[in-house]
Amino acid sequence: MTVAVDDDLWSAVGDPTRRRMLDLLLAAGEGTATSLSEHLPVTRQAVAKHLAVLDRVGLVHVAPSGREMRYRIDDAQFARAVAQLAAVGTAWDARLARIKSIAEAIQRTHDAAGDATGETTKE
Repeated sequence: MTVAVDDDLWSAVGDPTRRRMLDLLLAAGEGTATSLSEHLPVTRQAVAKHLAVLDRVGLVHVAPSGREMRYRIDDAQFARAVAQLAAVGTAWDARLARIKSIAEAIQRTHDAAGDATGETTKE
């Protein structure tokens, strides 16, 4: 199964500060750079830059509100990101199962060869 991965989207959510910001926005429904910076160990300016990245990949929508900008999660884009993550997780689960199967087959062959020669294997 091939998963179409949006590298820009993954890069955006790959940053722990941006993931925390998404968590905060999901919990509150919306936020500003100022309100988000109160819950993060970074400056308001850093939050604004992170929000610009999230806006560029479509994970948030921005709307002016007085002197500040209000940010909200884009539900459709967020759902797309979650679906991509789930698909990649499923693909990796299949790969890891295949690797485990190969390793077990190698171990069985190794054990059988040891049994044939009378040698024992150390664990």
